[in-house]
Amino acid sequence: MGDFTYRRIVSAAKGMFAALGVKVSHTGSEHIPAEGGAVLAINHIGYLDFVFAGIPVDARGHRLVRFMAKEEAFTHRVSGPLMRSMQHIPVDRAAGTAAFRVAVAALKAGELVGVFPEATMSRSIEIKEIKSGAVRMARAAKVPLIPMVVFGTQRLITYGHRDLSRGTAVFITVGEPIPTSGDPEEVALVLRARLQELLDDTIARYPQRPSSPDDGWWMPQRLGGTAPTLEEAAVLEAELVATRAARKAAKLAEQGDQPA
Repeated sequence: MGDFTYRRIVSAAKGMFAALGVKVSHTGSEHIPAEGGAVLAINHIGYLDFVFAGIPVDARGHRLVRFMAKEEAFTHRVSGPLMRSMQHIPVDRAAGTAAFRVAVAALKAGELVGVFPEATMSRSIEIKEIKSGAVRMARAAKVPLIPMVVFGTQRLITYGHRDLSRGTAVFITVGEPIPTSGDPEEVALVLRARLQELLDDTIARYPQRPSSPDDGWWMPQRLGGTAPTLEEAAVLEAELVATRAARKAAKLAEQGDQPA
């Protein structure tokens, strides 16, 4: 039932992209194993990254990916039933051991598991510091660790931006497997460097450029865009975290002042 639902959703997504005139191109799908488990380590720049990351996988013998996603997506009244039916893997950031075990079991059973090692979306469009969880999963399950980069997805929907106008290009690049022997933290650095190389290559091949300075928000600053740098994005993230914490504290205080 899960795969039936999943495949219907894949078909619906393809139809939606075609209706929107999204120009999808992918390369490197031959690096994805035709059978057996593998960890797909993907950069994260837009809310639809997981949808597009599945396209080169689908091209590889109509395989499916079990994505690791924050637990809130599984408790939401709309997305929750879908996420569970597709057998994606919920991650409780306060207690990630359980998700790790589920992911390793899925990998050993021959599944493809998709991971966003940056944890959160990159406002800079650059590769952020990454966690070593993807490396550790691949090592524990004895499966390939495959880097993948998406670009153009941020133009559709990401932090503070939403534009579903026709003709947007989305490029996906799959790289060669990365050896996982050695210290996981050091391998994570290799993974980050490889993701950066794939990102630069993908942007170099990308056929569209910002139409004006005001449109440059989706291009890295070092390439002439106006997206924040990694350092500027880190400051923005810290400010947002502080703002959310203050709101939560104020709400709790307000509830505490209410009569029983």
